Amino acid sequence: MTTSHPSPITSHSASAGPADPLLIEDLVAANRILAQEGVLDGWGHVSVRHDRDPGRFLLSRSLAPELVRAEDIIEFDLDSVPVEVMERDLYTERYIHGEIYRARPDVKAIVHSHAPPVIPFGVVNVALQPMYHRAAFIALGVPVFEIRDAAGITDMLIRDPALGRALAKSIADKPAVLMRGHGATVVGPSIPRVVARSIFLALNAKLQAQAMIMVQGGPIKYLDPAEARLIEAREGYGLGRAWKAWKGRALKEP
Repeated sequence: MTTSHPSPITSHSASAGPADPLLIEDLVAANRILAQEGVLDGWGHVSVRHDRDPGRFLLSRSLAPELVRAEDIIEFDLDSVPVEVMERDLYTERYIHGEIYRARPDVKAIVHSHAPPVIPFGVVNVALQPMYHRAAFIALGVPVFEIRDAAGITDMLIRDPALGRALAKSIADKPAVLMRGHGATVVGPSIPRVVARSIFLALNAKLQAQAMIMVQGGPIKYLDPAEARLIEAREGYGLGRAWKAWKGRALKEP
């Protein structure tokens, strides 16, 4: 979930300066795309690492993703604190972003969602497996984060740095992590890649659940690990076509 945190809060860190306007535009588009695709509900959020400083990231103020605009984007340090004083509510679970960016220099963008199709795979003893080529990245592994192992009984929110670090440890070097009874967090090397992964993670979960019903305990022909490695080696091939269409719809004025 993503409740808000009262402001003002300020960091002692200096701003990295204005981010690339195209990066801001892509971040706004990512929020709206994932809302349109049903991956993000009125909660959930998307961030991107600052293009001028890897020790900063950009994330909207606490707002439903489909309503995010460029002026809502805030710069944070890796402690998940805004670098400027402001009278804006912040996402409680911003620590997901700061602590994963701290632990994973390779990660440039992060999505936290509550996509319904993935929820069952976080609460049953059935691992997500790659059903089709768009979801080949799942073969790299999708662990399940059990918040009780990190903090006992909680309200399930990643509401402080310690829980953010625990989640970052759980995802390790993988492209995504499921969060038991909560949702998923997906990482990627760019905004288009993390958006695509988030969409295809949810779609793969839906397809896998359908296949499991169809076979009623029988075998399912998941992608072969070797196939997945070859596909993953060229992940993002042709993504520009889909990204252009997604972004065009998302930023189209009513």
